[in-house]
Amino acid sequence: MAPKTAGPPFSNSDLYKFHRPKLRVQDTPHPLKRESELCASTRGPAGEVWCLPAPPRCLRNLSSYRTKRPAPPYPRSHTAAVLVALFVGRAGDLYVLLSRRSDTLRSYAGDTALPGGKVDDEDKTIEDTARREAFEEIGLPQDKTKLPLLCILDPFLAGNQVLVTPVVVLILDNTLQPVLNTPEVDTLFSHPLASFLSTAFPERAAPRGPFSEAEAHAETAAVELRYYTYTDLPWPWSWLAHPAQAQGAARSVRMHRFLTGREAGGIKPIFGLTASILIRTAAIAHGRPPEFPVLARGEPEINERVAWVLRHPGHRLQDAMNEEPGFDAERAARVWDKWEGGRWSSGRLRQRVRARL
Repeated sequence: MAPKTAGPPFSNSDLYKFHRPKLRVQDTPHPLKRESELCASTRGPAGEVWCLPAPPRCLRNLSSYRTKRPAPPYPRSHTAAVLVALFVGRAGDLYVLLSRRSDTLRSYAGDTALPGGKVDDEDKTIEDTARREAFEEIGLPQDKTKLPLLCILDPFLAGNQVLVTPVVVLILDNTLQPVLNTPEVDTLFSHPLASFLSTAFPERAAPRGPFSEAEAHAETAAVELRYYTYTDLPWPWSWLAHPAQAQGAARSVRMHRFLTGREAGGIKPIFGLTASILIRTAAIAHGRPPEFPVLARGEPEINERVAWVLRHPGHRLQDAMNEEPGFDAERAARVWDKWEGGRWSSGRLRQRVRARL
């Protein structure tokens, strides 16, 4: 990773001034399934015509998706991004690239994850962060014409109080080969995007996409195992709350879990934050909610949880707030209290998803 250099301070809104491609996008390597077709051409986020042999409804849905407004203030040094890199498989389905984190990492060692990391001083936008991290971890090129932006999703709150924003891109060159940063990434593989809306195992069809050799030794999941499960954890999470705050917690946050079919080879299930991000991406792409409830009964929405952690920060988040000039935690928490982005239970996100049909 390149050494960080000091740069000018950026506001939260600066981070969300992301790139919109202006060039015509090349054809996808494989035509998409007939049920995904909608019209003879589709337009990118800036209104440009994308030349696709079989324009998929899911790509149109993603490229036309917009967050209602940028996320409210949050300490820049506690802000991160992940790259949701999609590609079209040989059978016409969309796949997402996932990795197994190295066992030597201090945090989340061995977990299944999306490429990403915290914002660096030189990153001008949250998109820059996601692309840089993906280049450093798995060798994805930072060329925005080869990996055009589809959309930016509303942020998610990680268990370590880091605010994580997903950046969704489309890989147009299926001949790309991995350049894994082995101290950080152990293995790279792909998983069908639509399977994050289902409780059943996806069909084991070879995607034949980028990094296809990473698929060659994929394990077949045992049919007696359940593909989808979940765990409801009491909120506030015990590792965030003081004992007095954690007592009597009557609300929960749902942690979704999907098997990869590669568990026999040491690949962990897709769990927690990564699973939630991919459920949201798949729901927007396919224009329908998942087959299972996304939220636990009475689950606090993202804005409530972020407001809570700003008022009850761990020591690292507290340090980040202290180091950021002019950051007012209570003022930021009040803005988060009223923010309506990223909500499932209000129905507004679901309405926007269904409006893409």
